[in-house]
Amino acid sequence: IIERLCASRPGAGARALVLAPTRELALQIAEHFAMLGGARGLRTVTLIGGEPMGPQLAGLARRPDVIVATPGRLFDHIERRSATLSSVRIVVLDEADRMLDMGFAPQVERILAVTPLDRQTLCFSATMPEEVERLVRKHLSRPERVEVGTVAKPVAAVTQRLYATDSGQKMPLLLQLLGAERGQTLVFTRTKHRADRLARAVAAAGHRVTRLHADRTMSQRREALDGFRAGRYRVLVATDIAARGIDVPEISHVVNFDLPHTPEDYIHRIGRTARAEATGQATSFAVPEERDQLRAIERHLGHPVPR
Repeated sequence: IIERLCASRPGAGARALVLAPTRELALQIAEHFAMLGGARGLRTVTLIGGEPMGPQLAGLARRPDVIVATPGRLFDHIERRSATLSSVRIVVLDEADRMLDMGFAPQVERILAVTPLDRQTLCFSATMPEEVERLVRKHLSRPERVEVGTVAKPVAAVTQRLYATDSGQKMPLLLQLLGAERGQTLVFTRTKHRADRLARAVAAAGHRVTRLHADRTMSQRREALDGFRAGRYRVLVATDIAARGIDVPEISHVVNFDLPHTPEDYIHRIGRTARAEATGQATSFAVPEERDQLRAIERHLGHPVPR
């Protein structure tokens, strides 16, 4: 994208648009655009919820070459007529399955409707549910389909283990694990309220912990991620949606306090460890009520998760 933008003449407005499902992922993408394109004179603006409008309006007024946005906030700017997409030549839909799963389909449809028909559209998706297939059929013209490194299997460097337990034993197991192991630990839970409760219990046990979920403000989420990356916190408790885009090479342990709903989410979760040729451990707690999820995960893996 950067090569194409540098090879063409600047337009009256942004020439590339990247949509991402979460603020964290949008910030990560924008950071890479700024790093790689800034030295070549390309301007990038980030439009995400939870941030004041003022700096975003100022960024749009500088006629950026690239807009990186979450669908909700970009739609707000379109409604206010502070963002125009008539010069966009390239549209990227990143993590399209997660974007639609979060309920952004109406905003994505409206956003695509105000971009030129002769644009190039790139759709990236870990899975291809019917909602994504419909989006592709409607908005992509004669698309090429490329499958790269499917998410079917976890990397061999991740050591998996499972504890079949009950709800009352999960917290003692987690604290025992944190006491026995060293290194950065990412704990996944299913709900925001449970993430808060877990973080309080882990902190009470003497561990440096922070939490990441959709109810936290943008500054709180940024502080949590930055602190975890810098090692100020040893434990990060997160929900699936908030954790999309987390890239912390130092994570040595992933704990599924609650099993995920789908095998794809299981693969994505445990893939947060064993980055950059390192090794990692993924520990899952399974209660009897999660029997169906566990069966689906093991069927997907082709073998039982080691007990």
